[in-house]
Amino acid sequence: MGTPLGDFVRAKRDSIQPESLGLPVHGRRRSPGLRRSDLAARAGISVEYLTRIEQGRDRNPSIAVVNALADALSLDPAERDHLRYLSKITGGECSAHAARPAPPRRDVRPSVLETLRLLEPGIAVVTNRLGDVLAHTSGYESVTSGTGLLDSDAPNLTRYVFTDARARTFFADWDDIADEQAFDLWLGPSVENHEWFTAELAPVAGPDFTRRMNRHVVPRRGTLRLNHPSGCELRLLRETLDLSSDAQQLVVFLPADEKTAEAVDQLRHRPHGRLRAIS
Repeated sequence: MGTPLGDFVRAKRDSIQPESLGLPVHGRRRSPGLRRSDLAARAGISVEYLTRIEQGRDRNPSIAVVNALADALSLDPAERDHLRYLSKITGGECSAHAARPAPPRRDVRPSVLETLRLLEPGIAVVTNRLGDVLAHTSGYESVTSGTGLLDSDAPNLTRYVFTDARARTFFADWDDIADEQAFDLWLGPSVENHEWFTAELAPVAGPDFTRRMNRHVVPRRGTLRLNHPSGCELRLLRETLDLSSDAQQLVVFLPADEKTAEAVDQLRHRPHGRLRAIS
């Protein structure tokens, strides 16, 4: 049985063309990307050891080996962080499976809620990495009104992206957003929370979700483009503040251009609610 760590290393190895690393290409290849022997040589480990890591038979590579693999695969900083995270949770899987999977906490600290109040009437939201929308400003409600995202008692952005047909229209770059939401599940509040949520979502989200979970592609988070039901086209920059002690994050959205700023101002003048914490 494979592991997230082994899956990621193998996927990255398959995605790299030997010539991009200055390696010669010898004859016909049975699979794309680097040979195990190429990667093992670059990382300074044996082919047998690399095979055990990729197949999930070695779950506790040392920090030195993890760093060597990151160097050999020429990973960027975000990919290196993901590799180290997968190494950590892979090594702890045995103890994690002993715990009963459960949903994460949904409460937001009063000081974080006060920060949201100070951001009014701006566009801001508090979420966790599972996509639970825990609190938001009236500005966030204004740009999501009519999309269905906040319709449920416990709104979840990941579930909305993969199960609500309206999301594919609302998010102009739906594929990119889907990649982001699937990837962020690996950074969930805990391994137990991650397992609980993916087990719940996979049967209803279908192959679009499971394929992304298994690819381990670190997303490139660019400008967020939204098609609001009112006809406005919005382009928003995102600034994220990690609330690491709470396993949550505060995301603030800023208009990327004057046209978006004007559209957001018009949306704000429509009747909406106030700051909302969703327990």
